[in-house]
Amino acid sequence: MIRLGAGAAATLVLAGCASFSPDGGFDHVAALTRERTGQPVVWQRSAEQAHAAQARVAELLAQPLSADSAAEIALLNNAGLQARFADLGIAEADYVQAARPSGPAIGLERIAGGGVAELTRSLTFNLIDLLRLPALGQLGRQRFEQAQFRAALEAVGVAADARRAYFAAVAAQDRVNYAVQVQQAAEGTAELARGMAAAGNFSALSQMREQAFYDDATTQLARTRLQATTERERLARVLGLWGPQLAFRLPARLPDLPAQPLVPQDAEATAIAQRLDVQLAQRQALATARALGLTQATRYVDVFDLGYVDKRSTGSPTLRGAQAGVVLPLFDFGSARVARARAEYLQSVQHTAEVAVNARSQVREAYAAYRTAFDLARHYRDDVVPLRQRIAQENQLRYNGMLISVFELLADAREQVAGVTGYIDALRDFWIADSNLRDALTGGSTAPGAAR
Repeated sequence: MIRLGAGAAATLVLAGCASFSPDGGFDHVAALTRERTGQPVVWQRSAEQAHAAQARVAELLAQPLSADSAAEIALLNNAGLQARFADLGIAEADYVQAARPSGPAIGLERIAGGGVAELTRSLTFNLIDLLRLPALGQLGRQRFEQAQFRAALEAVGVAADARRAYFAAVAAQDRVNYAVQVQQAAEGTAELARGMAAAGNFSALSQMREQAFYDDATTQLARTRLQATTERERLARVLGLWGPQLAFRLPARLPDLPAQPLVPQDAEATAIAQRLDVQLAQRQALATARALGLTQATRYVDVFDLGYVDKRSTGSPTLRGAQAGVVLPLFDFGSARVARARAEYLQSVQHTAEVAVNARSQVREAYAAYRTAFDLARHYRDDVVPLRQRIAQENQLRYNGMLISVFELLADAREQVAGVTGYIDALRDFWIADSNLRDALTGGSTAPGAAR
């Protein structure tokens, strides 16, 4: 009786040790996210938190967006990310449940006949559950930590998506401005060609060529405007904006190219040490190893009940004693469970190795794309655009000297605008490659140039 009472007391103490954390484990997620994005993230679990987040979003939307403000809005306002944060609460509930023992079994049996009645009462505990409870609690804790890293990985990915969508939207809007200039220039040359053709000073073939160019410029302008709308809507989806929030403003142009490209030191080592998907795979392997050890320890006996029994019979004194029960492994010696656990462990080890190899490769690929994008953008900025400007200046002098016609001058102006739009595209590609490189170093497995 004393031993059984001590066991029950120990059970109650163990049950009291498992409880929910005040922050739901989210503080660690927020710290991991801020380290990699520089932006705060909020899990809106109350009306006060939701109101504060919306107030901050409104404050950011009152100004033209930047890449950093877009990332912050996405972390505060993306409904899909908030839904995935709920997985953290589910994981903590599973952890608390795993750290608490199963309840005792109460038995009641009554047999009557021939004027005699017997009443048997029992209270039993599964001793195996109590013995493996610390290991189950530790395993649940490890799985809860995995959920924290998964939540942080999702948050970092959403921030990276917001930055990529922001650069694409700004570039698309800027291209519309230049497409309008091309269309207006084409319209002017088409009108001039029609007038000169009517006066007999321009051939019909030349006039039709100018008209065809105007038609092509009009078509291209429509496509460019559609692309700008598409990129803006993609940004709005990542930021979780709707209704009046859709009137957000973008800057007129992309940020300037930095003076020097980023040169990460020990990029592969940084990725292995900092990337969230690598750390998540490592923790999954550790949890699987612990689960394998627990399975091997209980492969033969999984249920061992021990408890208190009293028996009362009509006309006889009450009998009291202990009861023990065990499930005999006559048909299952636990080999299937152990084999499954061992296979899962080997699978997790190989998965961890695969994630590490892929992380190294993705960092190398992301840096190659980054340097190529930087060199191309710098080439456009330092060589292509200035050369187009000098050509335009020379042609303007030739036109003033009546050495070329107005059509040649306008055609050259169109070529200059084409060079500028090429620089816009190169600058957009650079900033997207910059986001991909930073994500590949510390975030997750996003291939350079690809959206999640």
